[in-house]
Amino acid sequence: MTNRKKIKIAETDLKKPRMNTNKHIFDLKIFVNIRVHSWLIFAFCTLIFAFSSMARSALPKEQVYSLFNQANQFFREANTTTNDPDQAQKLYEKAILNYEKIISDGRIKNSKLYYNLGNAYILKDDLGRAILNYRRAQKLDKADTNIQKNLAFARSRRIDTVEVKTEERILETLFFWHYDFSIKTKFLVTCICFAIVCISVTMMLWRGKSATWVATAAICGLLTACFLASVVLETRSRANTICGVITDQQVVARQGDGPNYPESFKDPLHAGTEFDLLERRSGWFHIMLSDDSDGWIPDNAADLI
Repeated sequence: MTNRKKIKIAETDLKKPRMNTNKHIFDLKIFVNIRVHSWLIFAFCTLIFAFSSMARSALPKEQVYSLFNQANQFFREANTTTNDPDQAQKLYEKAILNYEKIISDGRIKNSKLYYNLGNAYILKDDLGRAILNYRRAQKLDKADTNIQKNLAFARSRRIDTVEVKTEERILETLFFWHYDFSIKTKFLVTCICFAIVCISVTMMLWRGKSATWVATAAICGLLTACFLASVVLETRSRANTICGVITDQQVVARQGDGPNYPESFKDPLHAGTEFDLLERRSGWFHIMLSDDSDGWIPDNAADLI
C-alpha cells in the first residue's frame, strides 16, 4: 500500500458488565406462602440468567484477553513490517480474525474494539469494512476524536462522491451540538442544566427574584429543553433508522429486487458508500443514499451498522 498511515491501536477494557445479585429479604413469619412462591420464581429466574450468561460468555475471559493481546501484537508487527508488504497484509488479516472472534464469539462490543478493527481493515486496503467498523465505533462513542479523524480519512478515499443535501448541511452547521455530541454527553448536560434551574428557582423563592437568578434559570431552562429534545430525537432516530455500508468493490444498484430490473444509476456503487435501509426483501436491500436517490442491491454486497 503506497499511502500507509501510522495508526495507533486502542488499548480497551474488555470487562463485561456485572450482574446485580442483590437479594430481597422477606419476613418469614408473615409471608410464608409468598416466600415459597418467591423462591420458586427466584430459582426459575436464576436458571434463565445462568443460561443467558453462558450464551453471552461463549469465550472464557482469559481467552478473550489472549485473543485481544495477540491481535494487537499482530497489528504492531504489521505496522513495522515496511519491507515486506505481503507479510504485513497477512499480519493485518490475523489481527482482523482475532478482533472479529472477540466480537462474534466473545459477545463483546465496544468502540475501541471496532476502532482497532477499522484500522486493520483500512491498512489492508478494505475501505468498505473500514468505514463500516468506524461507523460502528462512532455509534458507540460519537465524541472520540480519533474515530472521527479516521472515519473522515477513510471517507476521503471513496470513489463515489454522493452529495449531502444542502438543507441537511445547514442543519448540521446550525445545530452542531445535536450532531457532534454523543447522547451521553447531551444527557449529562441536560441533567446539569436542570439542576441549575432548580437551584435558581429555589434561590428566587428563598431570597426573592433578582435579574441574575431569573436570567440563569431562563438560559439553563432553554438549554435543558434543547438538549433533552436532542436526546429524544436521537434515541428515536437510532430506533427507526438502519444504516449500512457497501463492502463489495462495486455493485450495480437496480430499480427493483431482481437482476433483471434496469439500473438505478449510470455507474455502479463502490466500497465505502453509506446508505439508509428502506426495505429488506429476500436477498435484497432497498437503500437510500445521502442525496435521497434510491435503488436495490444484493444484501451480500453490504453490511448493516
